[in-house]
Amino acid sequence: MQGTVDGFSYGLVTPVAAYLMACLGGALGLRCTTRSVRNRRSFKPGWLALGATAIGSGIWTMHFVAMMGFTVAEAPISYDRTTTFASLAVAIVMVGIGIFIVGYRGATPMALVTGGTITGLGVATMHYLGMAGMRLDGQLEYDTLTVALSVVIAVVAATSALWAAVSVHGFPASLGASLVMGIAVSGMHYTGMAAVSVHLHTAAGSAGGGDEPATLLAPLLVGPVVFLLLAGVVVMFDPLLVMGEPDWRPLDAAAMRPGVPAQRTRTPNGQPAGWAAERSPRREPSRSRQGSRDRWPR
Repeated sequence: MQGTVDGFSYGLVTPVAAYLMACLGGALGLRCTTRSVRNRRSFKPGWLALGATAIGSGIWTMHFVAMMGFTVAEAPISYDRTTTFASLAVAIVMVGIGIFIVGYRGATPMALVTGGTITGLGVATMHYLGMAGMRLDGQLEYDTLTVALSVVIAVVAATSALWAAVSVHGFPASLGASLVMGIAVSGMHYTGMAAVSVHLHTAAGSAGGGDEPATLLAPLLVGPVVFLLLAGVVVMFDPLLVMGEPDWRPLDAAAMRPGVPAQRTRTPNGQPAGWAAERSPRREPSRSRQGSRDRWPR
């Protein structure tokens, strides 16, 4: 028999919380990637890895926060820990591959298509691997067309996120991009959930009671949520991550040494800049006055 599936057993609480987790992970990942691309003095692999971990953790946390509201009326649900954490590793690794591709190759069409496809397929794999970790007295069945649509949404969302990671600069622009990323990732999740139906193995009412999904998933979410909060603290206390790279550039180390005067820039005609302004203007004698002086006998 078919089970009665409810994806919003807590109302709007789980969709809104899941969306905020996706936005938080996206915002942190975008700022870390921007830090690695814009500032050559930073440790690029480290910042790219931190950005990939933030985005992957945000997407994974979004998925399982949303799954807290997923219930089947006739059967209790549990989750396999090994499969659940394997889906987290898949999300981080696949996002990391895409981030490193665009981080080192730039926002070229080939890099975006390659990285976006790999990352999108990784996000979709994370979603359906997490669903495979669900344990209940029944079998999950999927509508093929809806699953294909969710994968397309994942690839498009991943490509857009990678483009934003290396092309969008400044805190307001990154914040707006992370909000759009949250919508895309949440849309992919709920599109994939719309493809799910449950075929129960037992008759209605024969299944025993079990813990609520929120009780089962909350301990698993502690680590990724703590990581996102700590990464948020790093972003808050790094001015380059919040405000972006300043327009001014520091002087040369030689020019900053004590006793060494700063070099004065020169205009195209070879004169120092500001030379005319520093000199007081001199009045040239008038032509008529000079001529009258020449006419007087000496």
